[in-house]
Amino acid sequence: MGRKRKNDDACRESVGVHGFFRLNIVEGDKVVGDSGWCKNQITNEGFRCFLVRLLGNAANSSQVGFVGLGTGSVPGAAATTLDGEIMSSTKRTAVTFASNGSTTAEFTATFSSSNSFISGNSNISNIGLFAATTNNATLFAGNTYTSSTLGTNQDVNVTYQIRFS
Repeated sequence: MGRKRKNDDACRESVGVHGFFRLNIVEGDKVVGDSGWCKNQITNEGFRCFLVRLLGNAANSSQVGFVGLGTGSVPGAAATTLDGEIMSSTKRTAVTFASNGSTTAEFTATFSSSNSFISGNSNISNIGLFAATTNNATLFAGNTYTSSTLGTNQDVNVTYQIRFS
């Protein structure tokens, strides 16, 4: 007892979860703003409601279904909402899910200017993933990027990846 076997370390794998996102502001067919790939913050409730519950009790887990944009600051680990979220009549935009390789979940969405998701020019600076469109839906992950001015005639294309390594 207490003796370490040679292969014990090989049996223990460390799994990390990292999120990355990219936003493009598009006017017509021209990209007028690009955040580049940015790392995100997965919140405590994001781990609990979206990842841990999925493994233990899928019926009570949450699944990413929507993305929100905001004008605020970095969501902290304990955040449940997106600071300064733009909440118009269309609220959040539904995401499309795809598996990108064996260890990456990829979510894509478009905030279309034809849906009037903003009522006037706005400076956007943060993003978040949610399970629902309602104000009380828990924030899974999010972060800030360099503030960009968004016009009512511009679309925002979002790609969000959650990578397991």
